[in-house]
Amino acid sequence: MVRTDGSREVWGSRVGVIMAVMGSAVGLGNFLRFPGQAAQYGGGAFLIPYFIAFLLLGLPIAWVEWSMGRFGGSRGFNSSPGIFRAVWPNRFAPYLGVLSLVVPVVIYMYYLYVEAWCLAYALRYLFGQMNFGTDPAAYQKFFGDFVGITGNGDALMIEGEGILGSAIFFLALCFCINFTLIYRGLTKGIEWCCTWAMPLLVICALIVLGRVLTLGTPNAAKPDQNLLNGLGCIWNPSTARASLWESLANPEVWLAAAGQIFFSLSVGLGVLATYASYLRRDDDVALSSVTAAAGNEFCEVVLGGMITIPAAFVFLGYGFVQNPPGTFGMGFVALPNVFNQMVAGRFFGFLFFLLLFLAALTSSLSMLQPAIALLEEGLGLKRKASVALLGWITAMGAAFVVFFSKDLTAMDTFDFWIGTFAIFILATIEVFLFIFGMGVDRGFEELNRGAEIRIPRIFRFVIKYVSPTYLLTVFCLWCYKEFFNTKTATRWVEIQSSPVVRLSLGFIVLVIVFFVILIARSAKRWNAAANDNPEVIP
Repeated sequence: MVRTDGSREVWGSRVGVIMAVMGSAVGLGNFLRFPGQAAQYGGGAFLIPYFIAFLLLGLPIAWVEWSMGRFGGSRGFNSSPGIFRAVWPNRFAPYLGVLSLVVPVVIYMYYLYVEAWCLAYALRYLFGQMNFGTDPAAYQKFFGDFVGITGNGDALMIEGEGILGSAIFFLALCFCINFTLIYRGLTKGIEWCCTWAMPLLVICALIVLGRVLTLGTPNAAKPDQNLLNGLGCIWNPSTARASLWESLANPEVWLAAAGQIFFSLSVGLGVLATYASYLRRDDDVALSSVTAAAGNEFCEVVLGGMITIPAAFVFLGYGFVQNPPGTFGMGFVALPNVFNQMVAGRFFGFLFFLLLFLAALTSSLSMLQPAIALLEEGLGLKRKASVALLGWITAMGAAFVVFFSKDLTAMDTFDFWIGTFAIFILATIEVFLFIFGMGVDRGFEELNRGAEIRIPRIFRFVIKYVSPTYLLTVFCLWCYKEFFNTKTATRWVEIQSSPVVRLSLGFIVLVIVFFVILIARSAKRWNAAANDNPEVIP
């Protein structure tokens, strides 16, 4: 553990913090969600609103989190409730940070299960147990049986395959790996893992990309299914469905692009603010944040975009690319089929799912640090006790997701209400705290202190006016689509008709209440400390 004053942990190196932030951002969404979104919404046409959202929404909000995080960290706070209290000295400020704890912890509960699938597939490829021929139905059946879609609280064990056929075994293994690293602390655990995992992830991705770029036209009977047309699914600004202007006139494209930016950059999770709080007072945040964001975009657009869709197109055709079977169909149904049809596919399949596991691992590690920070600084718990308490809570949540794995209902409910809805709300809170609590001028002073680049002044205007307007507009349109549009709104029907959805929402409420109680106890402790030493704690 690295200390500056004998009591506060900080990052061991600048490279370490950049790798950790990149690790938090680079996850399954880069290699599975982004390619699917791009193919569905017009290929190159999707990239236009995507990069606009990056410049006007993603990067500015990342700067907001970095600046507020380092500001709070210099005043002794590492958790978002404490950081918000430092930014806006008001008795209600810490409670605005409850979602910054709930969002990453609840996402972790189901993200860990998907991480276990990635590790399982990687090892199954390594041991030659992923070849089910060329029938897509065989891969769909295996996936459904393995993850429990076809059952409800079943054993999740593929008969006759031992531990390689047990999703529960891999979930437990991932749980142990995660908490071993988390227990080791910020520098010896999270930073150490990300420093090694991120370069290995990129190496694996480049090797798989090299193989994809040499596929050519493997099926002579279908000459149109070639590599160049596969790359066109990602880069061409128009598709058989719509022209460039038709795609840009579709509000769903802009909603999907903004949602992908949130999902990809890890903004609106509270993780960046917590990570930034462990920086030293004059450590650079301007260039580091841009570097981390640029690294994430490289992994997403270049590596993720050029691996998944072209490979699926070459072997399975455009129809499958446009309409994969289910949320995880592209990654866990289509690509295993693809790898088994290419030369040396077993090796490349292993590398691909290994890089997915590494991406998931570095992301999942980041999700627990905000809550651990609150337990340590708010309740005065040691790291061992904090990790044990959080381990028990997340284990209960993961068990809930697994028990209600039929049709992935619990997972989908958690993902919608926490992984999407709550992220928008938290991002909005952060932006308005930066504008009205911290102040744009003081915020940019914080950003520029120790900075190795100067953020253009135009972004003062962007953060103050454009980003909140863009954010609220996208959020309102998204809410209309999900809740009030008679053609697309199904959420209220799901709540009324599904007991599992109602139980999942009840579980989320319990987690929120739990963290509200912790924040109340922490605020009381902070207030007492401020009375004793007002010059140290605001």
